Amino acid sequence: VQLQASGGGLVQAGGSLRLSCAASGLTFSNYVMGWFRQTPGKEREFVARINWSGSSTYYADSVKGRFTISRGNAKNTVYLQMDSLKPEDTAVYYCGVPDYGYWGQGTLVTVSS
Repeated sequence: VQLQASGGGLVQAGGSLRLSCAASGLTFSNYVMGWFRQTPGKEREFVARINWSGSSTYYADSVKGRFTISRGNAKNTVYLQMDSLKPEDTAVYYCGVPDYGYWGQGTLVTVSS
């Protein structure tokens, strides 16, 4: 299983970024997908997850109303639209198949104040 996240970068507070995660080596549409994030010295924390069809989503309270997770099963890709970004959103963001412990390399998001 390979999961390749992209789309991170430097953005000012209040700005937006869209992360993408391309998956291969699995039947993508069969799996719940998720985004997590991690900052130095802290454990990886849950951000959002989406069911196999995209009909059900769940968010951490800290990002609810600002972030939107979606997926394109035809493209084997999961997305994370991040709006109204805050400095505390700065982290390395990882996509994964949380129920099976599959994780990709992260992408760094830095939000300046």
